[in-house]
Amino acid sequence: MLGHGAGGSLESPDLLGAAAAARAAELTVALIEQPYRVAGRRAPAPARQLDAAWLSVVEQLRLDALADLPLVVGGRSAGARVACRTSGELGAAAVLCLAFPLHPPGKPEKTRLPELDAVGVATLVVQGESDPFGIPSAGPKRQVVLVPGTHSLRSSGPVEKVVGEWLRGQSVSELKGFL
Repeated sequence: MLGHGAGGSLESPDLLGAAAAARAAELTVALIEQPYRVAGRRAPAPARQLDAAWLSVVEQLRLDALADLPLVVGGRSAGARVACRTSGELGAAAVLCLAFPLHPPGKPEKTRLPELDAVGVATLVVQGESDPFGIPSAGPKRQVVLVPGTHSLRSSGPVEKVVGEWLRGQSVSELKGFL
């Protein structure tokens, strides 16, 4: 499962790069659009509504198309936050964060690091080396890879390469389902 950022779409280059890497590894990819975007709104719903919508979609997919498959959940920016917050409830096998917004620009005291720290499974964070939203540190189960760019990660190539390498380092038999 992959989700988009707060003001973005499923067509962002980093999401497309991650999806391409998963498909190249012969893994299933589901790109999930939040209801507020489907309704044509640009401003995201509150976090609890985003999480509830995400959980509902995953539950529906697991009833049919992705039944009994382990999941890697992830997304870009706000979508990465949703994936982190819901990974435990979903029993995710791993988490992929593209441009995780560690804090609002210029406000490092408003850290969102607890959302990342709460993830109990292997996590890859792909971050632009000049991201004004901050750069999280690596952790016991968290790998952080910097790529050229800012928060937008406008080039899919570096993201696809990093995600592909990470997937090859994971046990595909454990992941069977992806994103």
